[in-house]
Amino acid sequence: MTGHGATSKDPPADAFGTADVATATTDKQGVVTGWSEGARRLFGHRPEDVVGRPAVELLAEDAPADGAFLAGQPSWTGHVAVRHRDGHPVSGELLAHRRVGRNGSDWLLVWDAARGPAQRAEDGVPIEWCFSQSPCILAIFDTDLRYVHTNADEEHAIALTGDQVRGMRMTEAAPHPACERIEQAMRRVLETRERQYLEVYLRVAGERRQHAWAIHLAPLNDPAGRLCGVCFAAQDTTEQYEARQRLLLLNEAGKHIGTSLDVTVTTQQLADLAVPRLADFVAVDLLTGLDGGGELPSGPMTGPVTMRRTAQRSILPGAPESSVGVGETTTPAVSSPAAEWLGAVAPAIYQMTDPALARWADHEPVEAARLRDLGTHSVIVAPLRTRGVGLGVAFFIRHRRPEPFQRDDLLLVEELTARAAVCIDNARRYTRERTTAVTFQRSLLPWRLAEQTGLEVASRYLPARTEEGVGGDWFDVIPLSGARVALVIGSVVGHGIQASATMGQLRTAVRTLADLDFLPDELLTHLDDVVIRLNAEAPTASGPHSTGDVGATCLYAIYDPVSRRCSLARAGHSLPVVRRPDGTVDFLDLPSGPPLGLGNLPFEAVEVELPEGSILALYTDGLIEGNAGDTGEKVDLLRQPLAQPAESLEAVCDTVLDAMVPGRSEKDIALLLARTRVLPADRVATWNIPLDPIAVAGARKNAFDQLAAWGLEEFAFITELVVSELVTNAIRYGAPPIRLRLINDRSLICEVRDNSSTAPHLKRARVFDEGGRGLLLVAQLTQRWGTRHARLGKTIWAEQDLSGRP
Repeated sequence: MTGHGATSKDPPADAFGTADVATATTDKQGVVTGWSEGARRLFGHRPEDVVGRPAVELLAEDAPADGAFLAGQPSWTGHVAVRHRDGHPVSGELLAHRRVGRNGSDWLLVWDAARGPAQRAEDGVPIEWCFSQSPCILAIFDTDLRYVHTNADEEHAIALTGDQVRGMRMTEAAPHPACERIEQAMRRVLETRERQYLEVYLRVAGERRQHAWAIHLAPLNDPAGRLCGVCFAAQDTTEQYEARQRLLLLNEAGKHIGTSLDVTVTTQQLADLAVPRLADFVAVDLLTGLDGGGELPSGPMTGPVTMRRTAQRSILPGAPESSVGVGETTTPAVSSPAAEWLGAVAPAIYQMTDPALARWADHEPVEAARLRDLGTHSVIVAPLRTRGVGLGVAFFIRHRRPEPFQRDDLLLVEELTARAAVCIDNARRYTRERTTAVTFQRSLLPWRLAEQTGLEVASRYLPARTEEGVGGDWFDVIPLSGARVALVIGSVVGHGIQASATMGQLRTAVRTLADLDFLPDELLTHLDDVVIRLNAEAPTASGPHSTGDVGATCLYAIYDPVSRRCSLARAGHSLPVVRRPDGTVDFLDLPSGPPLGLGNLPFEAVEVELPEGSILALYTDGLIEGNAGDTGEKVDLLRQPLAQPAESLEAVCDTVLDAMVPGRSEKDIALLLARTRVLPADRVATWNIPLDPIAVAGARKNAFDQLAAWGLEEFAFITELVVSELVTNAIRYGAPPIRLRLINDRSLICEVRDNSSTAPHLKRARVFDEGGRGLLLVAQLTQRWGTRHARLGKTIWAEQDLSGRP
């Protein structure tokens, strides 16, 4: 049996012959803030007697001249004599550490008084040799986690001898967060009696750089199986650690560089990935000729080249390493190292004293001074090349990390920049193709919307910002006869040049059909036939340039400012929205109609009356199929910006887009807004014409009198001739009722309507023909003329230009 209730599992008292080490803490002014039990036994002073007193008052003699450990150094060690409570001095080695925590800094003081030698086994000489000369760091700790024995490598790592450190805790010998982790792991060893493994990354004494350490901890048991302490072993795994980090960096480069088809984003991804894991500062300069997807140089560059800083990243705020900001340009001299680096074929490592950097400093003294002031010591210059052509240069700089770039770092940079160069070239080519597609698409849209009397219009077009490229959304505003205006908006399925080309074909077809004055449902029927023919002419699925079937949606509307009536029909398109003058916003209930290209399915038109000042909003589905929320929610959300008061339609367009598309647009968006106007009644004159040839003279007189009232007497001769011809034809070939109407708009419009569907034909009369010359004269004397059919009857019209008048 053992005394005091001890069992065979209890650790033997002082199994390794260690004693408590005397420790104390002080604040940064040197006032004692803590006093250990070991210090009380060694010096006799109780904690309440010394806490709050200056530490120098406890010294038995003046502090040594080089021992002002509380005045700047991070640590200090030396011989110090402390006065015992009974008055005699106690000499020993003092180790002082300055500790920095969240609440400020303080000092840890550790005294090492003379102690007896540690126990050794009788046959311990060979064991001692193996322990002290082991190829890794070794140490033994007792059950209080105090040093018992160390080998030479451990003494070198903590910069203390075995006698100095014996009896200390690891956190007392080397106060570091990593040492606290190790102590916690050693406590788990004592609690579980199981081995522990952990990895730490820290800088040991005498080293400029941090190292990676693999820590192994194991319980120590005596022959009786009682736990006596912990065995500590550490191996330097820096090379393996850094190799793993390089592999991880390359793996992340494959995942993160090139995720965007934007040159600037791609270069910034390279800089963000390399800082701080590889360098303290990275800058990427590209040829300005690549802006907007420009072509690569076709051969070696012989003259000055201009570079643009497309990306940079620093561990320091504001990137003080460079005076060149992102987006700014530089033009290095032809003979400068910067121009030579662009033509290099592989990256290179330079020290600040290398001749190449000295030559560069002669050309760029300001930049060189900045780097020197920051302590730059190692630089990698890497050309960005693809397909044998230089795109730019990347600079990797170290000024805070003490270790210079090594060959392994150079190989890593070479791999990173090679991947980045391929991604940059892909982004450049995508930018070029996208720019071409957007330019082509915009060239097919209206350059400007012609001003109309009946409508005030505003529009927006936003191409999709996706890898698929622009789509086939379009809109148009088409003036029609009788002061009417046609509004059209549509969307072609697909993306890229093919969708834009199809859109151009459909827009041209709509304009042609609109000139024939078809009603909305009739126009969509003809447009449906056009799409069916395009599908029939498209390459087959097995062809080399297969594009698939052409699909499209369309909405066509005609507004008459005289009657304030608007007729609309749609082919699978989104519902239009109307904001009325009282502020209410409603979706017009139109029959959907099938998308264009299906054939044999009817389209239906709806006619509504729009009060003056109403806003009609036409849009493509990209506006309501945004990134967030379902389509139903987006449709309801569209009501809010349209209901807000605004100074102009342009402001309404901006308000709608800001509300509906706050960020990146995944689809093309076309938006067309039209505010209705009404043609004043005093600018329209209408007469019913009897079915009698004698009525022609009265019609001419009425027209002359109305022109005189409008101040348009100079147009009377041509107008009387047009009225005579059109009214005579209606009486002779038409059906009652017959109506004559004059409209004073941007042009002088003469219209004759009858209930017959027979349309006149323009023909050249032969010598002995009695008729056939009237319409030819009308066509010669007016700017435009034509026929438009209604559900019942037709209208013959002719226009005279009034653009020269106010």
